Amino acid sequence: MKLRNLTQLSEFLLLGFSEDPALQPLIFMLFLSMYLVTVSGNLLIVLAILSDPHLHTPMYFFLANLSLVDVCFTSTTVPKMLVNIQMQSQAISYADCITQMFFFLLFGSLDDFLLAVMAYDRFVAICHPLHYTVIMNSQLCVQLALVCWVIGVLNALMQSLLVLRLSFCTHLEIHHFFCEINQVVHRACSDTFLNDLMMYLAAVLLAGGPLAGILYSYSQIASSIRAISSAQGKYKAFSTCASHLSAISLFYGTIIGVYLSASAAPSSASTAAASVMYTVVTPMLNPFIYSLRNTDMKRALKRLIRKILGRTMQTIKGAGQL
Repeated sequence: MKLRNLTQLSEFLLLGFSEDPALQPLIFMLFLSMYLVTVSGNLLIVLAILSDPHLHTPMYFFLANLSLVDVCFTSTTVPKMLVNIQMQSQAISYADCITQMFFFLLFGSLDDFLLAVMAYDRFVAICHPLHYTVIMNSQLCVQLALVCWVIGVLNALMQSLLVLRLSFCTHLEIHHFFCEINQVVHRACSDTFLNDLMMYLAAVLLAGGPLAGILYSYSQIASSIRAISSAQGKYKAFSTCASHLSAISLFYGTIIGVYLSASAAPSSASTAAASVMYTVVTPMLNPFIYSLRNTDMKRALKRLIRKILGRTMQTIKGAGQL
């Protein structure tokens, strides 16, 4: 079969979840609802943190970054899928596919890194409380966030550039609702050894590294909590980590579930369905995780919502008087 570089071809085909026309309106409404909840929930978290001086602390600084990254992470995949359903098309151009792949890798790795940085923040707060304000100063927080961005950009750029060197055959169906790098690479007709090697190394270093940091931080946190004599003190220390632990369990649990389902059925729609858990459901649930059990966050959100409603009512009254 004659090979041609995909830059001369027009598009990939994203097969998504189902080709049944009767299911498309249901899938569209479901994902549109989840996307709107994800965007509004995470943006409310960001606005609440920015508007409340009491939340201008390292923990909430990283939470605001995580919420913003979650909005971007979901926005790399869901809008294109919604447009395709609305247009009754499965196509995504080569350039759009590479761009989507780049931003998906970037924001996915940023989620991973920020969860690890937040674990370090909790480690310092619980294990070294007297030195917390000195260690977790504003300069270090900004530096840690920048390091996360730099590593994320370099990884996404390297992986995307390696895809550009591949040659593809003409029939390019992807059993997914976005350009997932592993499936794109394995649609190539040229040698993919270097791509597979770099994906494996990135998975070990950029996913395993932060996970190892998280596990170490929480092992030290657990030791410190056990050393606290009072039950009330133990509960208070644990409660500061409960939301973060829930987010970590959801993020890594869904990713592990995706890869287990991928090994069982590598080219089926079940892999795409499992991927929804960490690409859409986890970013959607994070605002609830971080607000439902957090008194400071609930208070800030109530003040923000009251302020937004107050301004909306004033605008409506002003418009009615014209």
